[in-house]
Amino acid sequence: MEPLVKVEGLTKRYPRMHLPGSQEVVRALDSVSFSILPGTTFAVVGESGSGKTSLALCLACLERPTSGRIWLNGHEVTRLEEPELRAIRPWVQMVFQDPVSSLNPRWRVQEILTEPLAIQGRFARKECMDRAATLLERVGLSADLASRRAQELSGGQRQRLAIARALVLEPKLLILDEALSALDCSVQAHIANLLMELQISLGLTYLFITHDLAMAAHMADEIAIMHDGGIAEHGAAERVLRLPHHETTKALVAAVPRLNPNRFLPLER
Repeated sequence: MEPLVKVEGLTKRYPRMHLPGSQEVVRALDSVSFSILPGTTFAVVGESGSGKTSLALCLACLERPTSGRIWLNGHEVTRLEEPELRAIRPWVQMVFQDPVSSLNPRWRVQEILTEPLAIQGRFARKECMDRAATLLERVGLSADLASRRAQELSGGQRQRLAIARALVLEPKLLILDEALSALDCSVQAHIANLLMELQISLGLTYLFITHDLAMAAHMADEIAIMHDGGIAEHGAAERVLRLPHHETTKALVAAVPRLNPNRFLPLER
């Protein structure tokens, strides 16, 4: 099976802005390489500042890498110009940590869902409305909410709406950037289960970015541990958790009391 996403030697550096005229740079990503197979979940786990969000922005074609290459669905996107990138961006959609700040609170639910379709100009108004109603049902929201404003919804409802909006353009890759961390534990479980159900029914591929190793263990087929802009360790989820090699991975495993690596089948050494 060919990978949906292939990243090779991805490097991203930013100028250190607080020193005027300085040539100093911040190394956000340092020669990162990995692949994601279609229909799987690839989790990226790391502490704040490890490079997770810079990786997401580069994959979503919202930031240009300093060097390295990215392939999406067989197309190399790192060298595309802006008009070509506009055609590629619908392939990758993001769900962010805070649904309050990622949704316009004054807009009605129906407007939030139909706006991406209107921008793309791909469907007539009636079809846009029908697609919005179908997506509301898919993410477990009542059609009665279509006329409500985003600010009137609960945190869990807003995140379901954010997922529906991300799905409206039928993306090939969904980037979940700390998409569960701002939710209560009980709501987290419901949204995690929804994401897994959607993955099965729609054949979705996820890049799941989190600092929560236990949730990564629950969601992911493969886990990459990021540290200081690079991948410290990477492999099948059960192997990374049961046989961690890097000190960063060992520290993350030790710091999560609810994580029980022994729930996985014994591995051949």
